[in-house]
Amino acid sequence: MQIILIFLSAVLVNNVILSRSLGICPFIGVSKQLSSSLGMGLAVTFVMTLSAVVIFVIHNFILYPLGITSLNIIVFVLVVASLVQLVEMYLKKAMPALYQLLGIYLPLITTNCAVLGIILINVDQFGHSFVMTIAHAAGAAVGFTLVMVLFAGIRERIEYNQISPDFKGIPIAMIAAGLMSIVFFGFTGLINI
Repeated sequence: MQIILIFLSAVLVNNVILSRSLGICPFIGVSKQLSSSLGMGLAVTFVMTLSAVVIFVIHNFILYPLGITSLNIIVFVLVVASLVQLVEMYLKKAMPALYQLLGIYLPLITTNCAVLGIILINVDQFGHSFVMTIAHAAGAAVGFTLVMVLFAGIRERIEYNQISPDFKGIPIAMIAAGLMSIVFFGFTGLINI
């Protein structure tokens, strides 16, 4: 039951974008089209979940026992960069249209603060629990994808409405993001961990 609560909390209550304000760059940059948002969300889901597994092993069986946790961030960034390279090579070969659509934002997953932030939160909060680490990382990744897809749908719909020229583009996107954040804030009292 605790695992399900951690997963749902990461998706809805402590959403990586709307609650923790991590991953804002792809949130604004890639969310203009539903297909690119879904592609970015799936790529981040893969990288975030797999990096949580790899980093759990590295942290708990190498860095922590040897007392060299001061190297955490360097090692974590190297792991994430390696996984992003794998995703990039796969998309370039298997899905060239999506690869072109994501453009510069795909390699930027390496420095995406959402991925690194969730990894650091996992190490700090869940320490030595493998299942809780995976549940939190997967929940955060699903929450990231959910918000990206919802926001892309809103932005696509806004594109076809009459909006004052002063609000076109980023201003109306920020208003929509604020309203989405308020909606997700409504989940706050549902889950207490």
